[in-house]
Amino acid sequence: MIEQIKTWDEELFLWLNSFHTDLLDVITFQLSQTFVWIPFYIILIFFIYKADPKGCWWVFGGIALTILISDQVASAVMKPFFERLRPCHDERWDGIIHNYGRCGGLFGFASSHAANTFGLALFLNLKMKGQLRFLPWLFVWAAVISYTRIYLGVHYPMDILAGAVVGLLAALLSWILVVFIKREILKLLLK
Repeated sequence: MIEQIKTWDEELFLWLNSFHTDLLDVITFQLSQTFVWIPFYIILIFFIYKADPKGCWWVFGGIALTILISDQVASAVMKPFFERLRPCHDERWDGIIHNYGRCGGLFGFASSHAANTFGLALFLNLKMKGQLRFLPWLFVWAAVISYTRIYLGVHYPMDILAGAVVGLLAALLSWILVVFIKREILKLLLK
């Protein structure tokens, strides 16, 4: 069964990776770079602060915890444990796949990009529910960033799916911890 899923994953990857143009190569490569998103993160920080100036530090702490957990689980635990080669490092795909830009580390399961972006999206949607109307769109942003990894030839779809699950679980755990710790600190302060 696992071999069949792996075959389907590789076939889906080959199909999705086959659609490319010179213009999209540059765009998708830039979309997967961290520095391009710095203005977006600054604007996001501004809106979070504006929506809740007193409680924003809990949000920022929760985001940091979410990304710490999701990134470490994906990069430091899963990639070395599963040792699944990235498509761009797999000799079977030489001359077959489209790889634009850097290939990255040797192993790709699970995607840190997917883990971090989906984690951020869920944490903010849980923690700031109803305060910022555009937050559900962060899931679309996370999906686009995740797709760029397939387009660039550095991740299989299952790498993306596993990374997204890791990020969602990290966000849920962080949200629970932030809510619990904040509640306990408030109890202590009110005594």
